[in-house]
Amino acid sequence: MSEHVDLQRHGHVALLRFRNPPLNFATVGLLRLIADALDRSDADDAVRAIVLASEGKSFCAGADLVSANGFGASGSDPLREFYDQALRIFASRKPIIASVQGAAIGAGLGLAIAADFRVASPEARFSANFVKLGFHPGFALTHTLPRVIGQQRAALMFLSGARYKTEEVAGWGLVDRAASAESLNAATLQFAAEIAENAPLSLRTTRATLRGDLLEKVRATLVHEHGVQIELQKTEDFAEGVRAMTERRPGNFKGH
Repeated sequence: MSEHVDLQRHGHVALLRFRNPPLNFATVGLLRLIADALDRSDADDAVRAIVLASEGKSFCAGADLVSANGFGASGSDPLREFYDQALRIFASRKPIIASVQGAAIGAGLGLAIAADFRVASPEARFSANFVKLGFHPGFALTHTLPRVIGQQRAALMFLSGARYKTEEVAGWGLVDRAASAESLNAATLQFAAEIAENAPLSLRTTRATLRGDLLEKVRATLVHEHGVQIELQKTEDFAEGVRAMTERRPGNFKGH
């Protein structure tokens, strides 16, 4: 298993660093490890804030749609297993700050948006590229992305499938702070420390109030997205989208 998660504590901040080389593809196993680490941080009273970071050039390049079992699932419904673990990540009770050093694409964007805040370097790229694959957005992004950047900008990201630089999306609220690649980790830890210096009960209850029924909305959205994705996986356009991605060319879509 190539997926791995390291969990360290820096004062009242937990640093969760994941890897799945070479592109940190999101798999059932990786999401489970991340969710397990978040559960441990939730149970540690000394932890008041969490940094979610990854190793390598990509933050998370999404799910591997090329491999026969790119989701790393064990059952007959890989997407369901994938989203069961994603829901566990959304259930975390403490503030999370994502450190985004490179590509956050598809499910990788969903993982970054699952955090409360994002610190990004100029090399970061953000994309909801599902339409370029003949697919439907997932990871509850159809609920969470508009919640962060607004309906119109979310529609632009979803329907264009384009990649956006840190400087382009910082004013949208997608990136809360920017830092150079060399100082990104330190800047994200500092951001988390500024939150973690506050009263832990106040932090958790204020966050819970602000999130409201987010977890239930995410759960319902995942059910809907899962159903549409299952249907689109059967189409010729999806097969063409995956081929086009591997061949690094625009898709030749037919609408069936």
